[in-house]
Amino acid sequence: MLLSYYFGWNDLSFHGSDEIPTPNIDALAFNGVVLNNLYTQPVCTPSRVALMTGKYPIKLGMQGPPTYGAEPNGLPLSEKLLPEYLRELGYTTRAIGKWHLGFYKPAYTPTRRGFDSHFGYYTGYVSYYDYILQDVYQNFGEFQGFDMRRNDTIAWDVAGKYATDVFTDEAVRLIKEQPADRPLFMYLAHVAVHTGNRGKNLEAPQSEINKFNHILDPNRRTYAAMVSKLDESVGRVVEALAEKKILQNTIIVFMSDNGSPSFDSSGRNYGSNVGVTANWGSNFPYRGIKNTLWEGGVKSASFIWAPQFQENPRVSKQLMHITDWLPTLYSAAGGNSGFLPKNLDGYNQWTSLTLNLPSLRNFVLLNIDEKQRYAGILKDNWKLIVGSTANGSLDGFFGATRPRTSYNASAVLYSPAGRALARLSNSLPFAAGGSPLSGVRDLLAMRYESTIRCNPSAEGPRARSPCPSGEACLFDLASDPCETNNVAKKYVTVSGQLYEALKYYRRLLVPQTNRPFDPAANPARFNNTWSSWMLY
Repeated sequence: MLLSYYFGWNDLSFHGSDEIPTPNIDALAFNGVVLNNLYTQPVCTPSRVALMTGKYPIKLGMQGPPTYGAEPNGLPLSEKLLPEYLRELGYTTRAIGKWHLGFYKPAYTPTRRGFDSHFGYYTGYVSYYDYILQDVYQNFGEFQGFDMRRNDTIAWDVAGKYATDVFTDEAVRLIKEQPADRPLFMYLAHVAVHTGNRGKNLEAPQSEINKFNHILDPNRRTYAAMVSKLDESVGRVVEALAEKKILQNTIIVFMSDNGSPSFDSSGRNYGSNVGVTANWGSNFPYRGIKNTLWEGGVKSASFIWAPQFQENPRVSKQLMHITDWLPTLYSAAGGNSGFLPKNLDGYNQWTSLTLNLPSLRNFVLLNIDEKQRYAGILKDNWKLIVGSTANGSLDGFFGATRPRTSYNASAVLYSPAGRALARLSNSLPFAAGGSPLSGVRDLLAMRYESTIRCNPSAEGPRARSPCPSGEACLFDLASDPCETNNVAKKYVTVSGQLYEALKYYRRLLVPQTNRPFDPAANPARFNNTWSSWMLY
């Protein structure tokens, strides 16, 4: 099971936040492997490309901005996707929620790309109750339409129901109906906690919002309620797996696509500076936000849970990239990763994760955007950045929050997910009679280890990049996780090595395929729904 979201690093209590409790998510994280060193792409469509193909988006021309609703573009049909590989292994494949990999032709839609079913939306986001996407296009004006489907049929009946609950209900239903003799791959990609349309950016049930009166900023308060509903969703899904008696044979990957757009202490939003739909998430204490190559943009809040990890939960510093999930999950599902294409960029990390061995990778290409003229790459603890986003206006430390509550470890242990894992623990031979954790002390120790601590610039959102204009910037993330000290001139050899690696990848780059918007995509032509507008 693959759970994909839009959290900032500081939006989850397993990473040390005392503002928004996430007990169900924490229960899974602290019974699994917290992945403190997993990287994604800086924006959503490229991250999904990397996830589904196991390849760097630069090799497919998909490294630029997200795909827009009226853009005749999509993940190339020449690529074989993760669900197609798993279906060959006998898996039922289900997609729920966001697609965002193209739909201008039917051939690009989920049920033609390896999924047996799809319940969700094609575009980048929708509002939480009406499932409408509003896009404004230069020369064409605003396109507005409903975007929610059961496979190829418009799901008008969900209008008025809260999206997080709707997607969770579907996940629970499919788990209950899954034949016991056939394995299931479920890709649950909530719209939460992405923002919706203008005028209703953040939406949650008022009863949930009222639980967060300790948060003064009303936008952040609603955002917290959205996070809380997602946590509830995780609990319900884990309970459903336990009731179906398949939890003991399940792997759960929890991951954020990228960092969050963010805000400063006055509530000012920064995501709109680069056309990113803004929310009030927090990547603190990391520098930067979504659409940047700073840690706040590309470090994913993530973990993996499986019964074997529950025996010895830990915080992992193994270097991983989102491309690794295709070969890793394929191997975990029983496939022979040696039969996968040799041109994948992902590594099969299953053995490294299960045996706690060193990561198979020491390089990660963060991105090369030839139009915006910025790039980034990692080698072990070294990170090189060349260029910047939005003329450096997003280089600061955004989304600082003040602790308002004390951490409730007991709520984690007795959450729906925590209780399900405790029952499972009692049934496993390696933990007969045990509990999901040996006690609150172990839980708190793991939380302490997964929390990032550094002293970022007192300038906050106004902090300037430590990289002189036009020069490369090198950071030692082991000693400087918040990227405050440029050591490029001190470690010239390391800088040169990473720069040469970037040049190598630049030679492999396929130019971005973002295409002119097409007025024929206007939902007004299709009963006010976002639909494929080219049949062939």
